[in-house]
Amino acid sequence: MSHHSTPLIDFYRGEATDHQGRYIDAIWALSPFWLEHTHDYIQWLFPIPEVGRFNGFAPPLTDIERDAFKDDSALRERQRTSLDVMLSFLGLARDGVTITAQPGLNMRDHIWLKAGGHNHLRISRMIRSLAHCHQQALALALQEAVVRIGSEQGIVSDASIQYWLSAHQ
Repeated sequence: MSHHSTPLIDFYRGEATDHQGRYIDAIWALSPFWLEHTHDYIQWLFPIPEVGRFNGFAPPLTDIERDAFKDDSALRERQRTSLDVMLSFLGLARDGVTITAQPGLNMRDHIWLKAGGHNHLRISRMIRSLAHCHQQALALALQEAVVRIGSEQGIVSDASIQYWLSAHQ
């Protein structure tokens, strides 16, 4: 595809780093502890049109990047890798567009199952980004999974569920 180069596209292609000098492949390889306690990578993995409150260094998703994701299946595949990394972190797994709980999912190790918390915001961002990046079926699958699993196996607040339900629009 002959889309213009942008920091976000170059990052997603593995040709450039984020604002901290990290390549996407390096982020994918980081531990769950790191993913939980570091807060400035999710904006790069799951860009949305708005600048994040917690990371003003991450570029917002523009029409240029949206068009690139639409036209370039490799970019969409790389975003699916980002999704798989985050699903594993959340105690979930993906098979195509089906998202399910891993056998070891529990509230002690997967704090998104508790009321509130920054992981609920991350989940909302993930749903929105997938939808904006032309992966609507995955956005809806993620939305359905977190609402269902969060309600059945956790104590997720009604406010978080409402955010997740409206995130793909």
